[in-house]
Formats: sequence, structure tokens, C-alpha cells
Amino acid sequence: MAMGAADIVPGVSGGSIALITGIYQRLLDSINSFHAENLRLLLKFELKNFFVAVNGSFLLSLLLGILTSIFSLSTLITFLMNEHPIPLWSFFCGLILVSAFVILREIKRWHLGVIVALIIGSIGAYFITELPPTTSPEALWFTFVSGAIAICAMILPGISGSFILLILGKYEPVLKAVSDKDILTLAVFASGCVVGLLAFSRVISWLLKRYYATMIGLLSGFMLGSMNKLWPWKIVTAYRASSSGEQKPFLTENIWPTHYLEQTGSEPLLGLAIGAFLFGIFLVIGIDRLADYLKKS
Repeated sequence: MAMGAADIVPGVSGGSIALITGIYQRLLDSINSFHAENLRLLLKFELKNFFVAVNGSFLLSLLLGILTSIFSLSTLITFLMNEHPIPLWSFFCGLILVSAFVILREIKRWHLGVIVALIIGSIGAYFITELPPTTSPEALWFTFVSGAIAICAMILPGISGSFILLILGKYEPVLKAVSDKDILTLAVFASGCVVGLLAFSRVISWLLKRYYATMIGLLSGFMLGSMNKLWPWKIVTAYRASSSGEQKPFLTENIWPTHYLEQTGSEPLLGLAIGAFLFGIFLVIGIDRLADYLKKS
């Protein structure tokens, strides 16, 4: 459910939640289990064996949690993004910041490669969050490519799949396809997601198994770099017209809370922001302590 809630927000990655909650490697292994040998079980209608082979109970419970969150929390999160953006983004700032440091504790032996990977991940994610949305081709092939790229980002901590869709200019078209029940567009997009997911998860798994500490440094760097996107105090520097003709923010710029009132005319809500930030921190620490307790018991 937490992954679903994160994926609703452009800028927050479901992969970050998977890493925080300790299911990231299990998720990658389950996705990678969709290979030729196990797919033959499906073609032979050995459904029970196929379900066990692909860790079906884990994937099904995860999928149901994500869908439950998307359908039950999307209205709430959209409301908070529109009406109470500062505490919402502050909460995610606290959540992601402390998570990066919690995950870095997994590294038992630090070396130069880990530090370099941490810096590269931070800088890379920062520059990705600085990319402006673009206009994109309407062709179905680009919808397929967008799905493959977005799903790769979705399983990378710190890089949001929905934000990548925004950059590619496909966020609104995909949402419109959902509301219009455009089966062809959705099928092409889903096909791209499947291909991207199956290919990219194998690459990440291979790297984690061979260069665990370096990859943890890189993934944590992605999370730290994404803080640029999550900064609560922003001003809109350019707008764009949506498909319905509504003016929506196109480009934003981060500012200090001390300058927020004079530039926007709205209160920076610093006390509320700090409270939400601390709540995000304590939530992650609580999840981490609970995970440790469950492992010991």
C-alpha cells in the first residue's frame, strides 16, 4: 500500500519504499523468476507449480496492496498535493532523507567505489529532477518506449516513474487513456512496462549480487538526489495548458522558506512542515525497528 501511495506522487518512487521496507531484493528475485522454464509451466496449465515458482503469494499481495492504495488514496493524496503541499512534501523529505541513511547502514565495508557511487547517484538524480517536461510524439512506439523507461525508474529508489512520464510528456496522455478506457494505448504502454521491468530487474539483480555495497551506495545516492524534487517551498516559473485547457505548473524553482511569503503571498507554514518532516523520520525509524524485531522473533 505504501508503494502504491508513493507511486501516485510524481517525484516519489515506489522503489524507495521497497528498499525502506526490506522487500527490494525479494521483489527483484520474484520478477526475475518469470523466465522460459517457469513460463512453460504456465503453458502446460500447471498453474499451482507456476504460482509457487514465481513467488505468486508475495507478488499477488504486493499488487493488491498497490492497487488498493491507488484506488483508495489517490483522491486523498491529490487533495493534499493541491491544498496542503508544504506538509505533504515535508513528510516525504523526512521519509526519504532518513531512509537513505538507514539503507547505508547495510554497507559493512566502505571503500572508494561506494563513495563515488553515492556521489554519482546523488548528482544523477538531482539533474534528472531538473529536466523540464517535453512535448512527445503521439506514435504508439513512443508510448511503448515511455512505459519501458518509466517502469525502470519506478523500481529505482529515488527516481519516480510518474515523474519520468512527466518529463517524457506522457503523464497526462496515459491518465487520459485510463479515463477514456483507451484499450490500445493502455495495452501498448503495459507491454512496454512488462518488457522494461523484466529486462531491467535482471540488470539490477546482477549488479546487487556482484557489487552489493557499491549498488547500495548508488541507490542511496538516487534517494538523496531526489530531495531536490521533494523540496516543499517552490515557486512556479512557467505554466502549460493541459489537454482540458487548464493551466498547470510547468517549471518550478526551489526557494528558502524565509523568501516564500514575499514571493508567493502565502505563509511558509514552517512549524507544520517541521512536524511533518519529523513524522516522516520517526515513521521510517519505527518501520526499521519493527523489521529488526520481526527478524529476531
